[in-house]
Amino acid sequence: MIKVNGECIEHISGKTVAEYLTTNRYDIKRVAVELNGDILPKAQYESALLQDGDCMEIVSFVGGG
Repeated sequence: MIKVNGECIEHISGKTVAEYLTTNRYDIKRVAVELNGDILPKAQYESALLQDGDCMEIVSFVGGG
């Protein structure tokens, strides 16, 4: 199980961060990802594999004024 934004998610172990984001309709250009307490550079989204016990926080940027 992997914790994503405080919610436990099953069956995503082995996917990359990019796969998870795309599958869940996140705009990769408009998010920041923290994986296990560290900010993950966008260049690593394609190679960073999610593993059981990981904790991922996803923050979406929204424009406004």
